[in-house]
Amino acid sequence: QVQLAESGGGLVQAGGSLRLSCAASGSILSINVMRWYRQEPGKQRELVAAISSGGSTNYADSVKGRFTISRDNAKNTVYLQMNSLKPEDTAVYFCNAGVTGTTWSYNDYWGQGTQVTVSS
Repeated sequence: QVQLAESGGGLVQAGGSLRLSCAASGSILSINVMRWYRQEPGKQRELVAAISSGGSTNYADSVKGRFTISRDNAKNTVYLQMNSLKPEDTAVYFCNAGVTGTTWSYNDYWGQGTQVTVSS
């Protein structure tokens, strides 16, 4: 079994910064793409950023130039550095990872979510 544990959310004023972390643990052979999603109440979960095992990245238009996704493969951890935060960035942020386990099965895993609140 694999677990994803997020940390780093909180309350910040507009224009401020936060750094989210998500560490994967358990019976891991390899991790493919790692992603950050966010979800506001009553809305669909949306993709914020993604990073491949080789370091290629992709961002939602709404966060380009403000957010940076990175990963430490040795620590099975993905990060989301969020700068110039806006009130519309307020949401629960979830990490997601495609993991090949030690039994060679491939599954998609989700973290429990971390709240980010940006005050105006």
